[in-house]
Amino acid sequence: MDFNETMMQYFEWYLPNDGLWWKRCAAKAENLAALGITQVWLPPAYKGTSQEDVGYGVYDMYDLGEFDQKGTIRTKYGTKEEYIEAVRAFHSAGIRVFADIVLNHRMGGDELEEIHAVTDDPENRTEQVGSEQTIRAWSKFTFPGRKGKYSRFIWDHRCFSGTDWDENSREPGHIYRFSGKQWAPETDPENGNFDYLMGMDVDMSNPDVVRETKKWLNWYLKETGVDGLRLDAVKHISFPFYRELLKDARDGGRRSLPAVGEYWSGDVERLKYYLDAVDNEMSLFDVALHYNIFNASQAGADYDLRTIFDNTLVRERPQNAVTFVDNHDTQHGQSLQSFVDDWFKPLAYALILLRQEGVPCVFYSDYYGNPVKNRPMVPNLGKLIKLRHAYAYGSQEDCFERADLIGWVRRGDEEHEHSGLAAVLSNGEGGSLRMKIGERFAGESFRDVLGGCPEPVVIDAEGCGEFRVEGRGLAVWVRESAFEDLVVNE
Repeated sequence: MDFNETMMQYFEWYLPNDGLWWKRCAAKAENLAALGITQVWLPPAYKGTSQEDVGYGVYDMYDLGEFDQKGTIRTKYGTKEEYIEAVRAFHSAGIRVFADIVLNHRMGGDELEEIHAVTDDPENRTEQVGSEQTIRAWSKFTFPGRKGKYSRFIWDHRCFSGTDWDENSREPGHIYRFSGKQWAPETDPENGNFDYLMGMDVDMSNPDVVRETKKWLNWYLKETGVDGLRLDAVKHISFPFYRELLKDARDGGRRSLPAVGEYWSGDVERLKYYLDAVDNEMSLFDVALHYNIFNASQAGADYDLRTIFDNTLVRERPQNAVTFVDNHDTQHGQSLQSFVDDWFKPLAYALILLRQEGVPCVFYSDYYGNPVKNRPMVPNLGKLIKLRHAYAYGSQEDCFERADLIGWVRRGDEEHEHSGLAAVLSNGEGGSLRMKIGERFAGESFRDVLGGCPEPVVIDAEGCGEFRVEGRGLAVWVRESAFEDLVVNE
């Protein structure tokens, strides 16, 4: 029997640096499978600039917590052996593992090099603002702790396009483009050209770099056994690069290798343009929907809920959309902070978990809470995940008639016993919607599994019911048999 796919981002920014994360992952695999999680996105597993590194300050991608480098053998999350054991534990539970892949930049170089460079305007990287000079940059990566195991490739200034640090001047705020280099022409147009993001910017026009990256990815897939990829910062890397890299990996024997890219833009047209540029070789996180959800949480009753899916990837390219409410970058204190308000979180998760379109990604901190930032777990989130797994099947019909009150039905199917549901949410005073769930349910009672509306709804001869919701709330109505399974037997 096929079940709905549901991903969980199984980490957040503020995890403790105790080296126990991979062990915690392995211990939770069976619980997540029972909940209805079918995919997990794990944090970057390779060595960063320090043991504290969350994984995005990439130093050595061949070091998965195996070598004494940057003052540590393990990463923040543990050792290579523990990582591979976590992957195996997820597989034993029937969960696919997505590895976080960060190829845009390198940080924490081992040696300084003298490099001729020019400065470009940080606000418009197509405009040169300084004449050529000699800088000293941490651009040589020799990986002395690894001693050539797995790869003898040495990264130096020829492998990079630029940096933001000159050891001579030690002045922040500059962007140095190495002489004879150009920013990749096919990147996001923000800041004129958004090739450069941070650290040592990897030059994907260098054939030696491309060859080494393909070699590394094939090594990583074989070494770890992961099932898919989460691709970081794709808007900053030459668009054709990932198209060719993914094709190469799939031609190398991983034909079913799924990938989801992070293209951080709320402009759905840019997301669609990128998908076309990479021949739809991947999905993308629906950042446009995230911002709609965030804005709705901020505006309260002033937001027209009928427009919540306007100009989003899940509406225009549902087959390529991975939907989410929040992630590690939108958390409080992060550069892309846009954390959805607590009151709207259950409504937002219903919008991504209980509908046909897209693959939803649940954020770790929303499910477990975040004591470091004093953030609570989202009420009823576990129940919503279970609803998706067991009952959110069949054809879908929307009832988006009021700005403050929307709903939809899923009519169920024969394959999933007791399936079918009605969801209603309101950012105003609440109310009811008459929706048709299907004549085959005539005479059946439906109950609000979240408990806000205690009186049952009996489906009439036309297959319709009057489904209610409280103000600023969410109600999910299921068949009596499903209600007993989710509430009475929980």
